[in-house]
Amino acid sequence: QGQLVGSGGGLVQPGASLRLSCAASGIDFSRYDVGWFRQAPGKNREFVGVIAWRGGSTYYADSVKGRFTVSKDNAKATAYLQMDSLTPEDTAVYYCATHNADTPYHLLIGYNYWSQGTQVTVSS
Repeated sequence: QGQLVGSGGGLVQPGASLRLSCAASGIDFSRYDVGWFRQAPGKNREFVGVIAWRGGSTYYADSVKGRFTVSKDNAKATAYLQMDSLTPEDTAVYYCATHNADTPYHLLIGYNYWSQGTQVTVSS
């Protein structure tokens, strides 16, 4: 029923920009926080950023602060991750997920719906 579909990944050069999209269906999207996570080969899935459903406050991992921006368009039921100044260290599979619990944003436990993930590769 409810699902999230991520898109927008691809192969880019260092310093380039990329915008990922997360389209929701069968979900009351406006009532959920939306978080972004990524997983690089051989590493655990890590928190990237999140936007709160009410008020639109955003929070980011230190590794992406100043470079990545999370946004949300409730009318389109779509969230976005704008990535600028990309480096090879940003190479990973990126996931979006919905959050509706009083748990820390950086922990996976509070998220219920997850996208399948989209590959981002940064290489010269």
